[in-house]
Amino acid sequence: MFPSLYISHGSPMLALEPGASGPALARLAAEMPRPRAIVIVSAHWESQELLVNGNPQPETWHDFGGFPAALFAVQYPAPGLPTLTHEVGELLSAAGLPVRIDTRRPFDHGVWVPLSLMYPQADIPVVQVSLPSRQGPELQTRVGQALASLREQGVLVIGSGSITHNLRELDWQAGPESVEPWALEFRDWVVDKLASDDEAALHDYRRQAPHAVKNHPSDEHLLPLYFARGAGGEFSIAHQGFTMGALGMDIYRFG
Repeated sequence: MFPSLYISHGSPMLALEPGASGPALARLAAEMPRPRAIVIVSAHWESQELLVNGNPQPETWHDFGGFPAALFAVQYPAPGLPTLTHEVGELLSAAGLPVRIDTRRPFDHGVWVPLSLMYPQADIPVVQVSLPSRQGPELQTRVGQALASLREQGVLVIGSGSITHNLRELDWQAGPESVEPWALEFRDWVVDKLASDDEAALHDYRRQAPHAVKNHPSDEHLLPLYFARGAGGEFSIAHQGFTMGALGMDIYRFG
């Protein structure tokens, strides 16, 4: 059975400057069998309702600005898989989660940046599920639980976000050894609650976790963690680190 993964995808420049995360992601991919498909939730597809991507050939969307031309030249032409899209929709509906299929959605960088480091050939079909971010952690836990059975069918389930994500507090010149204490304290709190399987505390993180709002002024980059946890099994850490002083780059494995 495949695990589910939570991947901190960092800056879009990770695709060109993979740092320590690139080898960690490549290692993860090498340790697992080749999946028949990938189902992914990205922080960058926020929506009002729950949607599933049914686009058979999603384009690579460079959904950012101010980066080098080389980054805009990166393409990730992985196909969609409409049959899996419909299976995902049926599983969500059976769990009491209304869902609609979107046939036009491209791949945002929360999808193609980490996958380009794991599966650079872009030959594994990818189906993306949207993030109704205003509905909070509990919904993402339910979505993950509804799709957990896919892991037994050769499908790799991924939540793509960032364990800490306050772009206004970043030091773009800081090295990996420079970490803001408030970011470290928050990350360590989350790890402790994941290790003890304290779902109630995790769902209530904005009140209970140290510096929660400073680390996540809005929580779309943390919510994919709940999706991965809901879909997966026992928690373990695949990679830990920070860039730019406060941008967490952790990768977690569930199962």
